[in-house]
Amino acid sequence: MASEDGMKTQTGPGKKWLAPVIILAVLIVIGMIFAGQYNSLNGGRRAMEAQWSQVENVMDRQASLIPNLVAAVRGGMKHETKVFDDIAKARQAYSKAGTVKDKQAAGQDMNRESGVLLNVIQESYPNLQSSQQVQQLMTQLEGSQNRVTVERRRYIEQVRDYNTMVTGFPMNIAASIFGFHPVEEWHAPASSMKTPSVNLDED
Repeated sequence: MASEDGMKTQTGPGKKWLAPVIILAVLIVIGMIFAGQYNSLNGGRRAMEAQWSQVENVMDRQASLIPNLVAAVRGGMKHETKVFDDIAKARQAYSKAGTVKDKQAAGQDMNRESGVLLNVIQESYPNLQSSQQVQQLMTQLEGSQNRVTVERRRYIEQVRDYNTMVTGFPMNIAASIFGFHPVEEWHAPASSMKTPSVNLDED
């Protein structure tokens, strides 16, 4: 019996330390997994926010180009009051928009109305179109429209990827713990994703 008690005394301490070590190792592994998931979620959110900033940059540039073109052609387009009123309203709505959703909608309207202006000049005012200044402004505005379309599409893709990550298992567990939530997706009409072509070589 004495020998048995001696054996218990020798092996007991080792067994007592085994459980805490296993628990600690498991906690470390779980912590590393959650840390990795947090970094992935945070990176996805930052990429999405950075892409939205790029959308705003190109829409801001478009908004700044519109008055220049309007000023250059308004004198020769005195009967196009509706065109100018609509584009002014769209630009004003964009400048007042505060949320991402409102900016998206206002930017879409501004893109559409500036496209209408470009088309009207091209189709009905060849004399204005022949002006080198107007040609340059039209080219700049069309280029801005193209960039808006490209960057908006990239933002939509970033939102989709982020939402897939936030809602997919098992990442959704970490997302819930760390406060990452899906972002409202914006589905632009197909027509708004196309930029009207402006052919400055035609009379």
